[in-house]
Amino acid sequence: MFPPLVVATLSNAHGDAAAFLLAMFLCVAVTFELERFGGLQGKDNIGVREGIAVTGLGWLLVSILGTVPYLAGGYLNLVDSLVESFSGFSGTGATVFEDVEILPKGILLWRSLSNWLGGLGIVVIFMAILSQFGRGAMFILKAETTGPTKDRNMPRIRDNAKALFRIYVALTFLCAVGYFLCGLDFFASVNHAMTTIATGGYSIYNGTVEEYGNSYLQFCMAFFMILSSGSFAMYAVAYRRGLQTIFRNAEFRVYLWIVFAVSIIVTADLILEMNLSFEYAARSALFHVASLSSTTGFVAHDFDQYPPISKVFLMMTMFLGGCAGSTAGGLKVARIILLFKFVALIVRKKIHPQLIHSVKLNGVPIDEGVVYGAARFFFAVVLLDIIFAFVMMFDGIDFVNSISVSVSTMASVGPGFGIQGATSTYALLPTFSKLFACLCMFLSRLEIFTVLVLLTPSFWKNHGGW
Repeated sequence: MFPPLVVATLSNAHGDAAAFLLAMFLCVAVTFELERFGGLQGKDNIGVREGIAVTGLGWLLVSILGTVPYLAGGYLNLVDSLVESFSGFSGTGATVFEDVEILPKGILLWRSLSNWLGGLGIVVIFMAILSQFGRGAMFILKAETTGPTKDRNMPRIRDNAKALFRIYVALTFLCAVGYFLCGLDFFASVNHAMTTIATGGYSIYNGTVEEYGNSYLQFCMAFFMILSSGSFAMYAVAYRRGLQTIFRNAEFRVYLWIVFAVSIIVTADLILEMNLSFEYAARSALFHVASLSSTTGFVAHDFDQYPPISKVFLMMTMFLGGCAGSTAGGLKVARIILLFKFVALIVRKKIHPQLIHSVKLNGVPIDEGVVYGAARFFFAVVLLDIIFAFVMMFDGIDFVNSISVSVSTMASVGPGFGIQGATSTYALLPTFSKLFACLCMFLSRLEIFTVLVLLTPSFWKNHGGW
C-alpha cells in the first residue's frame, strides 16, 4: 500500500493518504496479532493442511484488508468494497465503480496493484521476495498455482518463485514501454501494464480501448494478453534454453490455434452480419478473443452487440481460459487437452481391452490421478456455474443474465453479456448476488478445491499437527 500512499500524498489527496495510512496500520496490527496468536514453531512444520490454510486464509484476509482504502476513503460501501477488492486480487477485473475517471490516482493505482499482486499470486511473490518455508513451501505453492500440473524447473521452491517473479516483472516493464510508445501517458501505461500482465483488466478510463487509443495500441494489448495466457514457468525455461521451448509446448500451441480459429470465425461473422470492413472486423475479433480467452476483460467496443454466433464463441473462449501456470483464469487449455485424450483413450480401450497406454502431454506420460483431477475440476466448475446461476435467478436476475454473470465470474473475466455487459459494471447486481460473486471469485482464483477444503469440518480437527 506504500506506492498508492506516495501517489496520494503527491496528488494532495490528503483524505486518501490518511485512508492508506489507516489500512497500513491495520495490516501491521493484524500481523502482530496473528504472530502472537499462533507462531510457527519451525519452517519445516508446514504440511499439506497448513499449506492450504496459509494460502486460503491468507488470500481471504488480504482481500478483506484490501477493502479499507475504499471504505476509509468514502468511495464505496462495505459490500461494494468487498466486490472491488475480491475482484482485484482474484484478477476478475469486475468493478462496481460507474465512473472511474473521477477517482484520484492513489485509488486507481491501488486497484491496478491489487490486480498485479493477485495475478501471479500473493504467496508466490511473498516467497520470492521475503521468506523461505523449507519443505513446507511446496504445499503452499501447490495450493495457489493454477492448472492440472505444477511445473518445477529448479530444485528449490524459492528459486522457482524468484524465476517466475522476475519474468512477471520483466513482462510488466516491456508491456508498459509498449503502451507508452503507442501513445498512453506514463501513469496510464504503468496501470494498464500491471492489469494486462495480471490478466485482471482494471482500467483507469470508463471508455473502451478504441476511445483512448489507436489500432497499434489494440494490437499491442492483444499481443501482451496472449503472452500472459502462456505458462510463466515455460517462459522461465525458454529464458535458459531458448525460444524453441515455447513453440514445442503443446498446450500453448493449442491455445494459439484456438485464438486463431475463433478470431477467423468472429471476423467472418462480423463482416457478414454487421457489414464491417475486413480490417476493423479482424482487429476487433482478435482483440476480444485475446481479451476474453486470457480472461483480462479489456473492451475495444461493446461486444454485447455482436451477432449470436460471435457471442457463443466468445463465451466459449471465456470458459476455456488460458494455459496452466499463467495468470489467466478459466478452465485451462491443459485440462481440455487431457480430457479429450482421456476420452479417446477410453474409446480405444473399449475396442482393445488389453491396451496398455497412458495420456501424454508434451510427450510426457501424465499420472492417472492428474487426469482424474482435471475431470473433477471440470465437473466442479460446471456445477458451480449452475449453482451460481440459480442463486442469481432466485435473487431476481433473468436466466440469460444469470448464466452470463456466472460464467464470467467463475472464469475470472469480469465483463460479459447482458446486465454486466462489455461496458457495464457489477453495480447493478443485487446485494446478495454481489456477496455470492465474491465467493465465486475467491473459489475460481484458488481453483475451487483449496477453498472447499477449508469448509470441511474434518480439516479443522486436530490430527496432532497444530
